[in-house]
This record gives sequence, structure tokens and C-alpha cells, in this order.
Amino acid sequence: MKDKKYFEDYIKIFLTQNSILNLVSKNDEKYLWEKHIFDSLSFDKFYEKYTPKAKNLLDIGCGGGFPSVPIAICYPKLEVFALDSIRKKITAIENIKSALDIKNLHTICDRAENITNKYDLITSRAVAKMSIILKYALPLLNENGYFIAYKSIKVTEEINEAKDILKKYNAEVVDILPYELPIEGNFTRNLVVVKCR
Repeated sequence: MKDKKYFEDYIKIFLTQNSILNLVSKNDEKYLWEKHIFDSLSFDKFYEKYTPKAKNLLDIGCGGGFPSVPIAICYPKLEVFALDSIRKKITAIENIKSALDIKNLHTICDRAENITNKYDLITSRAVAKMSIILKYALPLLNENGYFIAYKSIKVTEEINEAKDILKKYNAEVVDILPYELPIEGNFTRNLVVVKCR
């Protein structure tokens, strides 16, 4: 794990990019660590439990780089690919990568349906409902790979709505890992772990 100073530098660089490109709202800037970086790093809960033999990870709809950038920072042996169709967001991630010299972070400016490579791990955070994002993620998973979706307290409802898609791809939800964001109020989040049978 990188030290506190490294993450402080990351936050400064991100805020500079945000002032130019508006990656997150001004209100969210105040809670950048709690709502975005800490949330992204909950990936640790999945990794510690499953210790996958993964070489690469695709983050679908990475936006301002969450969870792809914090994951790349904390897992230097994992090749992380940040995917988004919006060029300004990809440019921001490339600037952050360059400033922090994150060698294992790569960017793809494209839509998920155009991707042909397969990945050991796929993540998605604040992109779409499970029933939609699974259509893009599952075809891109390597055998024995995992899809990890960051979801709110409505997780059960979303999984129920996605039953047909899971069945189509012979996939199942193998785990739901709950956690709390370090912020006042009820900020329960969940990592939904999906695996093809």
C-alpha cells in the first residue's frame, strides 16, 4: 500500500484536473477520499477473500478514474485498463498517470461493446444497473474471471432484475461484500462478485 503522502499528491493532482474538466461535482470534492478513493479501495475486500490469480483488470466506465486509479496504485502487479468513451475523462487519467508515474495503468477511449480483449477481472462503479452492465462485462471475462460491481443498498433489487442476463451467460452472483463509507449518514455500499460457471 502506498503511503499517505502519495495519496495526498494524488488528491492534489486530481483536484487540479477536476478544476479544468469537472470530473466530479464541487460538493463531492470535499469528500473525495471518503466517497471516491476509499470506496474504490474496498476492492481490497474482494481481493483478500478470493486472492485471484489475475494479471489484468478492466474498469468499465471509469469516469474520473474510480476505481481504476486507486486500484492501480495499490496493486502494482495488476495491469489496470481504464475504459471510458469520453475523451476528457481519459485525458485526465492519462495526466494523473503521468504525474504519479503509475506504470501499470493504461487507458482506453472507447465503448465497452467495441472491446475484443478478455480480462481476468472487470470492475464497474456508478455506471449502470446490473442488468445493463452485465451485458457488457460478462462477454469480456476470461475463464475463471470475476466481475466486481460497486453497488448501493438497492443491490438485491438490481440482482433480481438481472436474473435473465446472468442465466444467458451461465453466470451467478457468488458473493455480496458489504461495507460502510467513512462519512456521516447511512452510506452502506456493496461489492457484488459475479463469476461464470
